[in-house]
Amino acid sequence: MSGTIETRLSELGVKLPEAGTGPKAAGNYLPFVISGNLVFVSGQISQTPDGLITGKLGAELDIDAGAEAAKHCAIALLTQVKIACDGDLDRLVRVVKLTGFVNSTPDFPDQPKVINGASDFLVATLGDAGRHARAAVSAGALPLNVAVEIEGIFEIK
Repeated sequence: MSGTIETRLSELGVKLPEAGTGPKAAGNYLPFVISGNLVFVSGQISQTPDGLITGKLGAELDIDAGAEAAKHCAIALLTQVKIACDGDLDRLVRVVKLTGFVNSTPDFPDQPKVINGASDFLVATLGDAGRHARAAVSAGALPLNVAVEIEGIFEIK
């Protein structure tokens, strides 16, 4: 059935931009690379249509705010996968791996709880196809002072 993933996103209150209108690379790199049946998506920073989600976990932001920022990174990842699939998100087979970076203080120990915001969203959206390998890493700083940045590897057909 065409549009299954988009329908589930709609049920969750999420609408992805149309293919070709999503975020573009901000430097001399590509937003994604397709190799065989894998899509490698460059790091997506925490932002909403209203702007960047900034701040440091363990200082200005708590775990819930960080998890929400990570969810928005996952939405941006899916946007890039949709673009890679020429607008047909149902070509997505599974999420293979996420690497999440959390802008956090040196003593903040809960990077995995923050990145759970992305993981939980992907499983809620994709079911078992959203389960993935993962790393959750502390970063002393991230570009533009964003709270979270996540890169991902996805299998497509």
